[in-house]
Amino acid sequence: MNGILLLIGVQELGQGPQEFSKEQKQDLMHIAICTALMPSGYYSLDGNDEEGWPHFTQLKALPGFDLFEQENFLKDHILLYFQSQEFI
Repeated sequence: MNGILLLIGVQELGQGPQEFSKEQKQDLMHIAICTALMPSGYYSLDGNDEEGWPHFTQLKALPGFDLFEQENFLKDHILLYFQSQEFI
C-alpha cells in the first residue's frame, strides 16, 4: 500500500523521478491520500507552493473506521483514482 501511495504522490507532484528524503516520501503519500479522497469530498486542493508541491484542505472528517475498514476504504479510493486516470 505504501509503495502505491508513493507512486501516486510522485505522479501527482509531476516533477518526474528523483531522489526524495524520508520526509518528502511521507509528504508524497499524504498527497496521494488527499488526491484519492478528493472526489468523495474529504479534501480540496488549495494550490501549489513555490516549489510546486500541492497543498490540501480537509473538508470533512474521515469515517471512524477500524484499521481494516480504513485500509479497505483507502483501497477503494485508490482503485477509483486509477480508473479516473484511465490506468485501469
